[in-house]
Amino acid sequence: MEGEEQRGEEENGNCNHVNNSVTSCPAEATPEIATATEQSKAPALPVTPQKPGSGPVVVQGSNKNAASEKIERVRKWSITTYKCTRQALSEKLGRGSRTVDLDLEPRLELLKDDRQRYENVTKLAQTLANQLAQFTDTQKTLGDAFSDLSIKTPTLHVEFGLNSEAQKFLSKSGKTLSEAITAFTADMNTLVNKTIEDTMLNAKKYEAARIEYDAYRVDMEELNLGPRDAVTVPKLERAQKDFQGQRERYEKIRDDLSVKVKMLEENRVKVLHNQLWLLHSAVAAHSLSCQSFLEQNMRQAIDHLNNPSVDAPSWLEDS
Repeated sequence: MEGEEQRGEEENGNCNHVNNSVTSCPAEATPEIATATEQSKAPALPVTPQKPGSGPVVVQGSNKNAASEKIERVRKWSITTYKCTRQALSEKLGRGSRTVDLDLEPRLELLKDDRQRYENVTKLAQTLANQLAQFTDTQKTLGDAFSDLSIKTPTLHVEFGLNSEAQKFLSKSGKTLSEAITAFTADMNTLVNKTIEDTMLNAKKYEAARIEYDAYRVDMEELNLGPRDAVTVPKLERAQKDFQGQRERYEKIRDDLSVKVKMLEENRVKVLHNQLWLLHSAVAAHSLSCQSFLEQNMRQAIDHLNNPSVDAPSWLEDS
């Protein structure tokens, strides 16, 4: 009996009692602590928070493929590019059908033709302004030469003087006209290379959207003509959905371009109306001022020729 009590006291000495109800033995707890330490060394994975009693815990993987979306965009772009290239080649070869807007496209063709004509007028006006500027510089130089000869040649003082005044006045008036033509050219450049060019860039976007729309339209029409089975029906539904999206995009670009072309036509008329009148007024003012001055200059020359006291007697008369 005493041996059994001693063995019982040794077993109780190796255990700790808490609240007289829970007993923990160090020898048995050691493996659990070691197991927890090993688990703490493993890499932690993100865990989706779960409510109590909501089911199993979902562990999300950290190696998500971020390039998959980019690859999908490249794939869609490649398919669209192939379809558009095929549609454009079919139209050029005369084997494909194309959508034609009977109201917008003739206006675009007229705008292209007008732009070429405006560019030609602008180049000619710039050439005229440059040549006129050189011409007026030469006139001014000639007038200075006449003025110098008028001082150094007393017997021809009046003749050289009249020519000097005429050339200097024509040079000054021509310079004013050259500046007016240059201003006309600058406004025409703005109209052609900015205003009309902006509309033509939108027209190119419209043409690209039209080709893309026709490419998806042709695909849908081909699927509609084919057999209906479990494979083609999903393809047809997807083609109809893509076609509807392309149609909405095409119609939006078309409507925006139509409004822009209409506004351009109104603005073009106003700009050309003002600029053409200014150019005509400058040419008329130059011509009238030159005519008025030259008439006065000619009257002075006639009065001088009719005055015999001005001419010196010839040496023949003296002899």
